[in-house]
Amino acid sequence: MKSLEELKAIREKMQGQMGLRSESSDQIRVVVGMATCGIASGARPVLNTLSEAVQAKGLTNVAVTQTGCIGLCQYEPIVEIMEPGKDKVTYVKMTAEKALEVVEHHLIRGQIVKKYTIAEMIG
Repeated sequence: MKSLEELKAIREKMQGQMGLRSESSDQIRVVVGMATCGIASGARPVLNTLSEAVQAKGLTNVAVTQTGCIGLCQYEPIVEIMEPGKDKVTYVKMTAEKALEVVEHHLIRGQIVKKYTIAEMIG
């Protein structure tokens, strides 16, 4: 069963990457919703792209993880970025391409990509 094997490989890869990072006070958490609705909407490529880009850019203070249902199914795939001392930023309707933009602008330069946030989507 190809999809189960693929999921196991992703799990092992992500666990290995999470183990490389230690929790610290300046740790940035990037969380991707990976419940059924997220996966069906394309969250897997978003998670993979974020993880690979963070690793390729050497962002050792960024931990990419997954979570279950975030509760906003109509906005999936959802990516939440939590930085110490700042408000959580929720990106919605993400794609792998948008994820690369978020890494470059938000995680590297510190500039929120407002056009992809939930505030822009509902406001």
